[in-house]
Amino acid sequence: MSEYTGKEIVILEGLEAVRKRPGMYIGSTGSRGLHHLIWEILDNSIDEQLAGFCNEIHITMQKDGGICIEDNGRGVPVDIHPTKKIPTVRVVYTILHAGGKFGNSAYKVSGGLHGVGSSVVNALSTHMIVEVKRNGLIYRDEYKDGGHPVVPLVNGSLEPVGKCAKTSTGTKVTFYPDPEIFETIEFKADVIKKKLKETAYLNKNLKLVFKNEYDNEEKIYLEEDGIKSFLKYINRDTSVLHKEPIYIEGTSGDIEVEIAFQYTHNYSEQINPYCNRINVVDGGTLVTGFKMALTRVMNQYARELGVLKDKDENFDGKDIRNGLVAIISIKHPDPQFEGQTKTKLGNTDAKTAVDDVFNTEVQRYLDKNVEILKIILDNSMKSYNARKASDKARNAVLKQLNDVDTKSKLAACTSKKPEECEVYIVEGDSAGGTVKTARNRRTQAVLPLRGKILNVEKATLEKILLNNEIKSMIAAFGCGIGDEFDITKLRYDKIIILTDADVDGAHISTLLLTFFYRFMPELIYSGKIYRGLPPLYKVDYVNNKKKKSEYIFNDFELEKFRKNKDNKITAIQRYKGLGEMDAQQLWETTLDPESRILAQISISDSVDADDVTTTLMSSNVPPRRQFIMEEARYANLDV
Repeated sequence: MSEYTGKEIVILEGLEAVRKRPGMYIGSTGSRGLHHLIWEILDNSIDEQLAGFCNEIHITMQKDGGICIEDNGRGVPVDIHPTKKIPTVRVVYTILHAGGKFGNSAYKVSGGLHGVGSSVVNALSTHMIVEVKRNGLIYRDEYKDGGHPVVPLVNGSLEPVGKCAKTSTGTKVTFYPDPEIFETIEFKADVIKKKLKETAYLNKNLKLVFKNEYDNEEKIYLEEDGIKSFLKYINRDTSVLHKEPIYIEGTSGDIEVEIAFQYTHNYSEQINPYCNRINVVDGGTLVTGFKMALTRVMNQYARELGVLKDKDENFDGKDIRNGLVAIISIKHPDPQFEGQTKTKLGNTDAKTAVDDVFNTEVQRYLDKNVEILKIILDNSMKSYNARKASDKARNAVLKQLNDVDTKSKLAACTSKKPEECEVYIVEGDSAGGTVKTARNRRTQAVLPLRGKILNVEKATLEKILLNNEIKSMIAAFGCGIGDEFDITKLRYDKIIILTDADVDGAHISTLLLTFFYRFMPELIYSGKIYRGLPPLYKVDYVNNKKKKSEYIFNDFELEKFRKNKDNKITAIQRYKGLGEMDAQQLWETTLDPESRILAQISISDSVDADDVTTTLMSSNVPPRRQFIMEEARYANLDV
């Protein structure tokens, strides 16, 4: 690795844009976006660990509301940047797309590839302090009001503020999120600890020290067994077929591969892929390589041991993966992620590397652990037989979809071009009638649901397919379900859940999302599922002696509106349901593509998504009760 100096910091190119459109950079201005600020700074420290220069990171929730993250890496360069002619540390924290990850010299392997993290956090903070230890000296730079430097330079350089041992190096970042931008600036210790726990699993032997100054809590996260321990944690409440997870590792070319997997009694599969410790929830080539190798190896063993006879067809991949929980973690020097959200890996060499390592190492393991091999093959045979027996019943139900009468429910649009069409899923005929009246009939379809759909987390596939509301959705979408699912046949570019802003509406949305996640996850991964966000309030007010009206979508916006002294509020109307708006109001606020607000449903953490779905929607009550008790204090109640 070459010397880490200002020459390695490459600029692609203001921060004011970040403050105007924060959602583009951190996803939201709610609690999730707030905590994302921590992950951005933490990622930089972990990249130092991946490069081999850091083994300890301290994360502190300060009593004054700030977050402090300190590592013992090399320290951000403080020399004069060759093109910007200011200290490199200031370039990193004030200019978008400036970082050591665009070239290959400073970081061989990195997770934060877009170079916006540090400067975005600065832009969305009222105050940020950066302290760097390098070459026996301590440097300090400081920014206020969205990233404006306040430390004067001397001949263009930062002056040292102290001395330290030459062996003492690292970067310390303290920031204070801007309350004018975020709906809340209250960090949740539980959210941070959960993230640090996962980070420790994915970064073996990295010591993470969490401190909470509010209650003097201190916790250390250090995992010597890495993803093997992670898998045990995921399956902590699950009945497993073999006690110890199978763990293999190896290198193929420049790609390091780790895989841990274990079989459970569940009738599903869960594969959690990571590339450079980023959870690529939509999988990609590393998952393809794993599935191919697993299917090939297990069928090979099944033939050799006589589990499958000459007349038998091979196990299907899904037979072999039934009940499987796996973690795939690779380190790639040049990962090609699809999109800014990094949800899918596209490198073909990742498929080859995972296939290579798995094929070699798993056979070495299973040859020594024949009892576990027999358990896996027995589980595959049971799944094979069950699939054969249920195929007829399932196919019979699926054939019924051709006869489902959606005409009485679905108000179709006239356009037949999927790329310009969208369907609104609404609760009840009353809301459905209003939406049908207000919509653009050429491109917008409406599907009213009668009552709440089945909770699919507690039902068999056959029972699910017999549910009238679910059958109506499957028939309306046109892309099938299960093995027959084909996203290229989807009739709509957007599927929009539009429910009332009350408890029942939230419950219906949750049931729908559970169904999509468990049985049509490709719709979520492909960005086809949205939630419509109707306004909560209509505010009548006087401004400059003129009467005006404005729609407001949440309590945070309403509070900001109240603080504007130029606005004299005369009336506030609270919308409880879609039926309280007339067709024109509904079009203006919720249906018009030019003015509406849609929330695209995405999954940023596959482990967390599966864990929360199982906890909240399954029949197992104690974990759900514990979750509710822990999260209740953060709930916004409308009473």
